[in-house]
Amino acid sequence: QVQLVESGGGLVQAGGSLRLSCAASGSIASINVMGWYRQAPGKQRELVATVTSGGSTNYADFVKGRFTISRDVAKNTVYLQMNSLKPEDTAVYYCNSPGLVIRGYWGQGTQVTVSS
Repeated sequence: QVQLVESGGGLVQAGGSLRLSCAASGSIASINVMGWYRQAPGKQRELVATVTSGGSTNYADFVKGRFTISRDVAKNTVYLQMNSLKPEDTAVYYCNSPGLVIRGYWGQGTQVTVSS
């Protein structure tokens, strides 16, 4: 079974930046869609951004223009560059694939905390 390990989270002030990484034990090249999700305290997990094997990207409206998702197939790694961070971005961030979400898979995630 594929394993996904998130890292790069931390505590930053509003307006700051973080780069999250997701290291996969399997080949990302064989998965059509990879994405970043987040879960804030007391809320459900929500989709933040996706990237396809062809390089197409999509973003939730609340992060457009601030976040960039990318992938490095050679390193089996997916990234999320987060700029202009807001307190509302505070959450645990997870990487995943829609097919794995349906099957109940989640990694440990990485905590992002943005202070005002």
